[in-house]
This record gives sequence, structure tokens and C-alpha cells, in this order.
Amino acid sequence: MTKTVTAMFDDYQSGAAAVRALETAGVPASDISIIANNADNWHTGAERTSEAAEDAGKGAGVGAAVGGVGGLLAGLGMLAIPGLGPIVAAGWLASTAAGAVTGAVVGAAAGGLVGSLTEAGVPERDAHVYAEGVRRGGTLVTAKVPDSMATEAQAILQRNRSVDLTHRAAAYRESGWSSFDESAPAYTAEEVQRERTRYMTR
Repeated sequence: MTKTVTAMFDDYQSGAAAVRALETAGVPASDISIIANNADNWHTGAERTSEAAEDAGKGAGVGAAVGGVGGLLAGLGMLAIPGLGPIVAAGWLASTAAGAVTGAVVGAAAGGLVGSLTEAGVPERDAHVYAEGVRRGGTLVTAKVPDSMATEAQAILQRNRSVDLTHRAAAYRESGWSSFDESAPAYTAEEVQRERTRYMTR
């Protein structure tokens, strides 16, 4: 049996370090995913994707195909998804989330992340917080691991400065947030920076 372990990070560097640590521990790149906010354009790719669902599916597939030389992070692809805004992603979760909306109305695209997380075994309440975290500038790392490795994998994520999900959800709710809304406007680069600064000082 396998278990899905998931963590959110306030910056891409911490999430990427967690991905590398999981790979070093023996988790195959094909079983790991990373989805990071790119509102401030920290990652520039050779190809720019449009907001069309077809392009989202194609872009995520690039990361999903990576599994060997260079590891998961070598396959980062750029996507623009309403509700989440511009993101950089690689791996099975990105492919599943984008693939779920291929050919769908563009406005429904972002809902694919919450659905993909819950389908992978993440509680729906947590999935909403994770999606909102990406929207606000965070990075999400998810891995499918054997039950026997779940505790070690979760410890790896925590060692790399993952967010305390309970505290973060409470902070979101203090400002009136209740759940991820795929029709909400994406955060701007300035809003993402303010959000990151807010939690760095806590």
C-alpha cells in the first residue's frame, strides 16, 4: 500500500530542497510532485503557456514525464491557471490537476488541484488550504510513498521548513477566508510578496 505525504512551503527553495531530500532517500522522481507560485516571475522558461486548459495539460505533462537524469526538478514546466495564477510545476499531481480540466472551460481549471489532492487521499479541508497556499505564493510538494516509508518522508518534509498547516489555515480564516475559490483573482507579485513577508515575521 502507498500513502500520499504532502507539505506546503513559503518559498520554492525550501520545497525544492525537500524534493531533493526525498529523491536522495529513495523516492522515485515519478512519485513526487511540486507546484510553485510564479507570480513574481522567479522562473522563466523558454516557452510561455497561455491560460488555455489545453496548454495547461501540455505543460504539466512535461514535468510528469521526467523521472530519470536530473530528477524531478529538471522537468519544471510553466503554467497559467485561473485561480492559482502563474505556476511552475512538475510531476504526477500537476499532470493530474491540469489533465482533469483539459478541454474544459478555462475558469474551471484551478479546481483541478483540490480534486486531484483529495483523490490522492488528502483530506478535502487540507486540500483547500494547500491550494490557497499556492495561490498566495507558496510551494506544494507531494509524494506517493510505501506505507513503511511514510513517517520518514513526512519527517523529510518537516525538516525542510514546511508550513504548519493548522496554524496557516487559522491565519487564513482570521482574514475571513473559508475555502479555496477557483473564481477568485490570482495574487499579483506584490500581493505574493506581502503574503510571504507576513509569515516570515511570525
